[in-house]
Formats: sequence, C-alpha cells, structure tokens
Amino acid sequence: MAISLPEIEAALDAVLPRSGERPATLCAAMRWAVEGGGKRIRPQICLAAAEAVGGAAADALMPACAIELLHSYTLVHDDLPAMDNDAERRGKPSVWAKFGEANAILVGDALQALAFETLARTPENRPGTLAKMLAAFGKYAVGVVRGQVEDIADGKKDVPFIYEHKTADLFMSAAVTGALAGGGDDAEVEKLRLFAYHLGLAFQYEDDLLDGDAPCGFDVAAARVRTETDAAIAALNGLPGDTEFLVSLAKRLVDRTR
Repeated sequence: MAISLPEIEAALDAVLPRSGERPATLCAAMRWAVEGGGKRIRPQICLAAAEAVGGAAADALMPACAIELLHSYTLVHDDLPAMDNDAERRGKPSVWAKFGEANAILVGDALQALAFETLARTPENRPGTLAKMLAAFGKYAVGVVRGQVEDIADGKKDVPFIYEHKTADLFMSAAVTGALAGGGDDAEVEKLRLFAYHLGLAFQYEDDLLDGDAPCGFDVAAARVRTETDAAIAALNGLPGDTEFLVSLAKRLVDRTR
C-alpha cells in the first residue's frame, strides 16, 4: 500500500485539535483517545479499498482519518462506567478514568463530529461521490450505536446482530468510503462492502477465540473465522486495482495473537 502507518499517524495528528487550543482538557483528551497505539486496521482498509478500485490511496486519506476518529469515539463511550466500565484501554487509563466521565462523553461527541468534518474534506473523483460517502458514513455510524444498544440490553441478546453492527459496520464504513474516494463504481463499491462485512465478522469471531469467550462455542467460532475470511477474499475477485494488501490483511487478522 502506498501510504505507511507513520503517514496515517501524521494525517491524524494534523486533523486533531492543536496543543494550545481551548479548552485544553478537550484537546488533550481527544488526542489521548486517538493517539493510543491502535493498529489502524480500519484506516488501512479504507486506503487499500481506494487502490482496489484503481484509485490512489492518497485519495482516501481523509476518509481513513475519519473512520479512525469515529472508531475512537466508540471506544471512548464503550469504556464508560455506564457501558463496559473499563478503566484501561491499550495499556493506559481510558479517557474517562484519566479525564472524568463527563469529559469522556464530550470527547466522544467531539470526535464523532470531527469525523464528519474530516470526511467532508475528501476531494471528489466523481460528481456526487462526497454525498454518497457522507450518507454511508452516517448509516454505519448509526449502525454501531444500534449494535451497542443490543449489547447492553438485559436478557437474551441477538449476538449476530451485535457482531454485524458493532464490528462489521465500522469495517464496511472504511471500505465503502475508501472505494468511493478512489473513484469506484457501484459494483466495485459493493464488492468492497462485502469484503468488509465478512472480514468484520471473521475479526469478531477471532476476538472471541482470543478472549476465550465464544458465545456460539469454540468449534463453531473457529469454523466461522475461516468461512468468513474465505468469503471476504472471494468478494475481491474482479476488482480492477491491487487487492494484494487486503488479501494479506484478511489472512493476518485471522492469524493474529491479539
């Protein structure tokens, strides 16, 4: 892929509020949330999707930043005492544990808004592309919330629904916006959406196995990891650009240790 992880980090640094902006707490907490050492899987999917439709990764740099800002907001809110009550994220205090619950709520709000602002900076390769990107981005952002509501519900939960929305929706947002930014047509965008849908499910089932907590059973989860990964890779057939990175990423996510 033409854009490296350090370049993704530099782009994220550029869109986040600068040191010295007010309120200082908000600026510091937003950076704390985003600069937390994540793998940047979703931005990489976004950039590679642009290349897969024959565009340039650079065309999708703003959508790639936007998806990471959106992902970061979901983690900030997930960690809150009212949600998962996690005081640590990626080996350091979570946002609410360091800056307080009220600030964490506001940081999540600000990151979500900044994600849409950042996405809106994407140059259009085709007329109407930006409107399509914003519509898809908003749809999947709402989808993540739908999944979270189901996840915190009392009683029996619809686990497949949770996986499709809390995990796969963010992957699809990354792939669809990247493909649109790269100039993909409807059929090409749909191939990337299917890739991301299946990859998101495989990623979640693999997470279950790594956590030692597979609601569907370990044998079933292991089988679904392979089935969904194969479906993701198959969805890339026929795309005009380079899909090597996406195929490699899918295989690496399945074989990861964390």
